[in-house]
Amino acid sequence: MPQHKSITYMERLSMAFKFMLLLAFVTLSSNTAYSQTESTVDSLKADSLNKNLAKNTRPTDSTFKQYDVSDLLRSMFHPNSQPNPMRKKSGITLMPNVAYNPSIGAQIGIKAVAGRILGKDPNTLMSVAATSASITTKGIIYVYLSHNVFTNGNKWNLQGSLIAAKTVTPDFGLGIGAAAGSTEAEQILANPDRLPFVFHAQYYSFREKIYKQIENHWFVGAGVSFDVRRNIEDRKSTTDLTPYYIYSDKHGFDRDHYSANALLFNVQYTSRDNQNRAYKGIYADAGVRMNQSWMGSSKNSMQITTDFRKYFSLSKRNPEHVLAFWNWGSYLVSGTLPYLELPGPGKDMGARSGIGYTIAYFKGTKYMDNEVEYRFPITRNKFLGGVAFFNLQTANDESGTKIFDKWQPGGGAGLRVLFNKSTRTNLCLDYAWGNFGRKGFFLGLNEAF
Repeated sequence: MPQHKSITYMERLSMAFKFMLLLAFVTLSSNTAYSQTESTVDSLKADSLNKNLAKNTRPTDSTFKQYDVSDLLRSMFHPNSQPNPMRKKSGITLMPNVAYNPSIGAQIGIKAVAGRILGKDPNTLMSVAATSASITTKGIIYVYLSHNVFTNGNKWNLQGSLIAAKTVTPDFGLGIGAAAGSTEAEQILANPDRLPFVFHAQYYSFREKIYKQIENHWFVGAGVSFDVRRNIEDRKSTTDLTPYYIYSDKHGFDRDHYSANALLFNVQYTSRDNQNRAYKGIYADAGVRMNQSWMGSSKNSMQITTDFRKYFSLSKRNPEHVLAFWNWGSYLVSGTLPYLELPGPGKDMGARSGIGYTIAYFKGTKYMDNEVEYRFPITRNKFLGGVAFFNLQTANDESGTKIFDKWQPGGGAGLRVLFNKSTRTNLCLDYAWGNFGRKGFFLGLNEAF
């Protein structure tokens, strides 16, 4: 299952060395890059809007004046070559996925993201996809594939993901860290001190939604979701009094396996200018998820999900100065959810909400996360950027705490490295912290929202 990954001491040293190298090459190349204009245009849309111009009189990629990792590599291995504005830049970004910590052992793998506009209609939004595959010396395997595809003219939008994994999932109890109830079981379930538990399991997930445009920016959609966990084990606990066992026994779920298979119905509005890193616009999605026993779900249930994002570009000259807002929530209306499927940080589609906390650090049948980010360029050639962020989360529990009764904050700052300028793909390195001593470095490709 996707998780925010804290970077170890050795990884910090390696990362620091790599960035010293990156900064050195940026400095060497800055005399050329800084002399060029700072205006940016979505290159792919610009190509479509100006398709009648002669190809030999304009660059294929109008962002060639910016500086990304491919330019850095070119300057390293071909120092005398000059950027070719007539050459169309690839929309695919590859990145090694290497890590080590005592829980997972040594990890090796690869990540990739891609972006492309499908069709000739100049209003077509960029389609994006991402994939990752990794394996560790302790036998943990994780593979995923996700996509957000817009057909020509945005007539159809396809969103989905596929995950197969052998997981190690940390658990910190139910709720938002509020005071526990009166019984021993209630105290252990609420776990107000956030004592850690760890589960091993096999996890399989398939999700696909198909949206039809009904009016400019507006879509209606439907789909299916299958979330299956097998061979769930708590290998460290020597007692049945753990949050997972207490909740599962109370609500009638098998301890070692479950399925949460559902029908999805959604309404979406989108006007943002880029799916990877928007400078302006709105994205909003409201949906109903109905877990159905006739589809193989362990229990029936109904949830309402909401996702709202708003972007403000603060400068016409430098549109990368962006103030971004995000509200994500999930609310159980009826029925019962498996414990490990309860909403919490990192349980959104991209597994990026609530930075500062590991995935599902808080959880409840009702959960909301609110986030704000200020994004800004650092170098004039756009190679390095920065971000400052803050979030507030709330959830209910089974000891009397209701949603909105208690809030938990998180925040931090980060560095951005421009990996692919034509798709606005950034490498994101963030230091974040929250309550209960939560803090650490987090690594990802593309912005959290």
